[in-house]
Amino acid sequence: MTSSASASPSAATRAGSDLLDQSALSDLAGRLVDAAKRAGADAADAVAVRGMSQGVEVRDGRVEESERSEGDDVGLRVIVGKRQAVVSTNDVAGDAVTRLAERAVAMARVAPDDAYVGLADPALLARSFPNLDLLDPDMPSTVELEQRALAAEAAGLAVAGVTKSGGASASCGIGGMVLVTSSGFHGAYLRSCQGISMTAIAGEGTGMERDYDYSSAIHGADLLAPADIGARAGARAVARVNPRKVATCKVPVVYDPRVSNSLVGHVVGAANGASIARKTSFLKDSLGKQLFGSGIRIIDDPLRVRGLRSQPFDAEGVAVKPLAIIDGGVLTSWLLDSATARELGLATTGHAHRGVSSSPSPGAYNLHMEPGRLTPAELMADIKEGFYITDLIGSGVNGVTGDYSRGAAGFWIENGKPTYAVSEVTIAGHLLEMFKSLTPANDLEFRYGVNAPTVRIEGLTIAGR
Repeated sequence: MTSSASASPSAATRAGSDLLDQSALSDLAGRLVDAAKRAGADAADAVAVRGMSQGVEVRDGRVEESERSEGDDVGLRVIVGKRQAVVSTNDVAGDAVTRLAERAVAMARVAPDDAYVGLADPALLARSFPNLDLLDPDMPSTVELEQRALAAEAAGLAVAGVTKSGGASASCGIGGMVLVTSSGFHGAYLRSCQGISMTAIAGEGTGMERDYDYSSAIHGADLLAPADIGARAGARAVARVNPRKVATCKVPVVYDPRVSNSLVGHVVGAANGASIARKTSFLKDSLGKQLFGSGIRIIDDPLRVRGLRSQPFDAEGVAVKPLAIIDGGVLTSWLLDSATARELGLATTGHAHRGVSSSPSPGAYNLHMEPGRLTPAELMADIKEGFYITDLIGSGVNGVTGDYSRGAAGFWIENGKPTYAVSEVTIAGHLLEMFKSLTPANDLEFRYGVNAPTVRIEGLTIAGR
């Protein structure tokens, strides 16, 4: 079972042929697994992670910082009986492979027993690897990154009312992973990413406000134009000038897509199998229950073409597939790796993630909430008074109880339309009650790793003056 990412000659020329060639990493991972078996491991797997990134930051039309990093790291997990250990290194010269394997086995022999450790069920391993178009064949040069950042900043500064630049940046990178297991799996993939961002400042003195915009994509062709990013950042900053306070009240709240994705994150974080196994999730007794209205679906899709978090197999080599975590408003599944699945008496859902120095644990891929039927304007049309949120502050969400309290800024809604800017307020409620009253608009865009349309929630408490 083998997978590999390929690239055109231009990618090898622009990004470096050595960077795109994972054969040495594959060989290294295989040798680590073989060495672990010779040292006495009952089972083992090895991951080799490759990363290259470069970025440019500019301010006031000048480059402030330009940096590049590149490196490989490897990790080895060994299992002896029901005990396991994980070791990692970036130095594999000489006899380092043998020594690393021997050290890992020695550590495993004195580790505590864990009834749930083990490699993934061989029947669940990926046997085919779809082309997800994860590698851009034309990565930008440092000069091109500078041009993108400067163009974004110039567009932001050109917006009437913008008084200063908070800086702009452009970046690109390539990351990859090789996984080899003693059960016969051998897979590899590479994924590129590019990004542009700009922060604009409007107003003067103590009345200054800032806002931002950014774009991230696997392929540079899918990025928003630098000028559009700067212009949007500038317009957002200007709109926030001279915010007002509001009295404490309970009103409908509308989340802009920039922040509505956080609600998806709260659902999926609470549905993580590790939290369920520890009984530290407010959803621990909710599997199969109706949490949202019947039209709500939340999907995790690791196979989205050009998805920011797409990959052809999970960190245990298990085949991945789209999963409707919420379907028809019902919580249908936990996110599981093999160990948490065994603990819960279930099968892995192919959601194992890991770094070189950790054992697998569950995590999501490309998440989104499916759109509704109403436009954002229609969603707000009947709101006499409400709050349109564009920015959330802090992390006052209790994943054990579901209590929700966050600082927020945005615009007050009057007679169905956002009007004046509002800041320094707190919104509060309980996630289960919020989920029940959630209504999505029809404006879903895939811009982030977690995506949601504009959403409306009824009756949140606004703590103001």
